[in-house]
Amino acid sequence: MKLAHLIARLIEVGIPLPQEALTAADAGREITAVCADSRQVSPGCVFVAVSGGTTDGHHFILDAIQRGAVAVFGTRPLSGLPIPYFRVDDSRQMLAYLSAALLDFPARKLTVIGVTGTDGKTTTSSLIFEILKAAGLRAGMVSTVSAVIGDQELDTGFHVTTPDAPAMQSYLRRMVEAGMTHVVLEATSHGLAQARTAACDFDLAVVTNITHEHLDYHGSYEAYRAAKGLLFAGLANTPPKAHQPARGAALNCEDDSFEYLKSVTQVPVLSYGLQNGDIHIEPTADLARPSHTSPAHGITLRVAGKDLQGDLFRFEVRSSLVGDFNRYNLLAAIALTRGLMRLPDAAIQQGVAAVKGIPGRMEAIEMGQDFLALVDFAHTPNALRRALQAARQMTAGRVIAVFGSAGLRDRQKRRMMAETSAELADLTVLTAEDPRTESLPDILSEMAKGMESHGGREGRTYWRVPDRGEALRLAVRLAQPGDLVIACGKGHEQSMCFGEIEYPWDDRTALRAALAELLGVEGPPMPYLPTQD
Repeated sequence: MKLAHLIARLIEVGIPLPQEALTAADAGREITAVCADSRQVSPGCVFVAVSGGTTDGHHFILDAIQRGAVAVFGTRPLSGLPIPYFRVDDSRQMLAYLSAALLDFPARKLTVIGVTGTDGKTTTSSLIFEILKAAGLRAGMVSTVSAVIGDQELDTGFHVTTPDAPAMQSYLRRMVEAGMTHVVLEATSHGLAQARTAACDFDLAVVTNITHEHLDYHGSYEAYRAAKGLLFAGLANTPPKAHQPARGAALNCEDDSFEYLKSVTQVPVLSYGLQNGDIHIEPTADLARPSHTSPAHGITLRVAGKDLQGDLFRFEVRSSLVGDFNRYNLLAAIALTRGLMRLPDAAIQQGVAAVKGIPGRMEAIEMGQDFLALVDFAHTPNALRRALQAARQMTAGRVIAVFGSAGLRDRQKRRMMAETSAELADLTVLTAEDPRTESLPDILSEMAKGMESHGGREGRTYWRVPDRGEALRLAVRLAQPGDLVIACGKGHEQSMCFGEIEYPWDDRTALRAALAELLGVEGPPMPYLPTQD
């Protein structure tokens, strides 16, 4: 696409741009890519100068030009550059729209479903994805675990929330080229606040919950909630699409975020909840509780409600997922696919049954041991509480929890998560979880204070073990027949950050290594971390 054409496309769709005079030579320059990292610039690239928390892209404009950039967008007043410079109000949003325009706005050819929330996003996204496929729809998905495009599953990186805007638009374009008609996008608060999901043109959205998380970045719960709210507020601004997809939002009426999200949403809303809402769980004659959950049988729900057209429905779903918290994730997926999209009941049942497990979410690790061993992504106070409550349901023995709390992130979580474990676990091993440039002993000290405040006794009910591999070794040595060891906080992630270096790390591999050593059987070696030195 030529530069003049790219600019014209943005103006066509209502993106305000200063009317810069382009020479014939500049107007005819071929655009090959859009990026915000000067190190990735190659000849023909448009460079977008983004001001971040630690770096300012405006400082790297000359470097980008030297590498072959043919135009620059930024927010500062600049002159005298040898290539066209466009000053805009929001460079992050411009990065997304430039990326989308270069790829012919792929989201406008898809039905785009957004899934947000503090906990349960990946599970809910996977449930929706499988339901769409069961209904015969050609669907793709971008989650924090991977991007799924047809038969391809692409790793989205080490520590990934929502991919950056150029990557996101590239995934969408590839889905259009592969013949996809629907896409499920996991939308994080960072991704929404930083406009990584701008130009994704969402049609439908669902929230799982909004609890304590990322306050180091957003500053307050209200600001964090407002970032999540951008997904729902933006539904009304999505341009019309030729295939006329349904438009609506599914909100958790039993979550504290409900009234706020409802107030910012200007498209039809359906509510869901275990006992309340447009879509809910019904008690049945053969089940004493509204849902039945067991490690052996998973979850059985009898769901009832009405869809956007007011038509009533009632059917049963059976899932191999475990933990009462997954009832909300199931309801969220059903509210969107049955309530908003009106997909057939049979497709819902088939799609739910197809999800056998989510990588790093209550994932069982089996090496022949006589106790249960699980890996879960729980890295927030609410998620840890839910994971430990689920663990309690899965064993009559003791629950042994292993987890840490990230450096350079929300410090309040450290105390809160330790308090939760002191309350719900029998034994706790506090360890590293991406300490980054913070002092790991200081982080563990803050967590230890939380343990002590709720009756924890070091050396008896909890331990501080800086090396995560050694922490897992201790946990499995402590385990007796019938106990349950659960490693929380890393889940599917593939690295651990010490200083500014990402070291390869997978909790599942590390737990297998610890179990193999305990049992004296063949297994993977314990991954290296600098805490071993």
